[in-house]
Amino acid sequence: MRIWCSLLLCFLGIPFLAKAQMNPVKFERYTLSNGLKVILHEDHSTPIAVVSVLYHVGSKNENPERTGFAHFFEHLLFEGSANVGRGEFDKYLSGAGGQNNANTSQDRTYYYEVLPSNQLPLALWLESERMLHAKIEPKGIETQRQVVKEERRQRIDNQPYGRFLEEMALRLFKTHPYRWTPIGSMEHLDRATESDYVNFYKDFYVPNNAVLTIAGDFNPALIKPMIEKYFSTIPKSTRPIYRPTVVEAPLGKELRDTIYDKVQLPGVFLAYRTPAQTDPDFYALEMLNRLLSGGQSSRIYKALVDEKQVAVAAQSVSLPLEQPGATIILGIANLGAEPSKVEEALDFEIEKVKTALVPETEFQKLRNQLEANLVDENSTLLGIAENLANFEVYYGDANLINTNISRYLKVTREDLQRVAKKYLDKNNRVVLYWLPEQKQ
Repeated sequence: MRIWCSLLLCFLGIPFLAKAQMNPVKFERYTLSNGLKVILHEDHSTPIAVVSVLYHVGSKNENPERTGFAHFFEHLLFEGSANVGRGEFDKYLSGAGGQNNANTSQDRTYYYEVLPSNQLPLALWLESERMLHAKIEPKGIETQRQVVKEERRQRIDNQPYGRFLEEMALRLFKTHPYRWTPIGSMEHLDRATESDYVNFYKDFYVPNNAVLTIAGDFNPALIKPMIEKYFSTIPKSTRPIYRPTVVEAPLGKELRDTIYDKVQLPGVFLAYRTPAQTDPDFYALEMLNRLLSGGQSSRIYKALVDEKQVAVAAQSVSLPLEQPGATIILGIANLGAEPSKVEEALDFEIEKVKTALVPETEFQKLRNQLEANLVDENSTLLGIAENLANFEVYYGDANLINTNISRYLKVTREDLQRVAKKYLDKNNRVVLYWLPEQKQ
């Protein structure tokens, strides 16, 4: 099943793991005449290749009356094309010994294939079909409507606290399209006409809104003519691609609310407005998030779960978004623990990082963990392909795959304290209590 949230991806049975990237990731970048950006990373360590296409369209690009379109298209564009029959997209790839998937966020839609390198032309053809000849017709639309509805039931409506991100977004943002999440509205999808879907495809699935990345075992001299053959004749969009320019007003005060739901244990969710992932402060906030919530030895988990035992789970999540987003800190109460005690314990840990510098030994451990994590992200061809595309789209600089780590390592203990004071402020947050229905 293709899901909208970011996926933890693995590919079992085919050894496509590349060497851990301690050395710089070498790549070539160029642009076709129709605006399609191409990034090539050559690696002959295994006979595997990854082909990916990132479309710079997510839920924030949607019409407020037609939310859920970006995620819906993630599903719909596996329905086939003028030259690929319904259901044959996956069959082509599995028959060639490959796998594929996709995911959608607030800012992008990402498709990829992992397959034997001698099958590269197949993946290029399929992705070019998706970009130019996708089938947008009633039968496929209705099929995928039902798929998306079932996905929502399984992953959101029938999961404990599954709607917390939706409810939090509605309160954090009043005018910005981040106020709805990528799953969107099922009612909007039902009301949409075939022309609504066709227009969305024409607006965003165009070469000048995409990055094609190929990583793995190939010869650039041979692959470039193939790319030209399959993609260069696809017309570019002649209209401006919609990018929201809404600037959300500051919250100005703490907003509090209570949700009653089918849960056994109360939950406490604290959400703070934070800057875009390209903002220099975001690096310090990411490190602060890891300090608070980087595993069972992190501050929040140790304090709330191990020591005070007021929670069965506690963590902090930083949302890396293209425009200003949020950091969410949460705790799920232990049996018999009042949610106010969970909030009190969370606030205590937040205040600690505001009032005292992180000890040097803890800070060095944090840096080491972060460095290992960044290296690990580039230890697979799939990770390299995705990072190259992300850095190109969000920062305009694919080479950040090699230099981004230095931005984190420049963060000081004083920076952690400064961003905690600046952003983890009670006047800059929403507090949600998620309580069992019987408490109502």
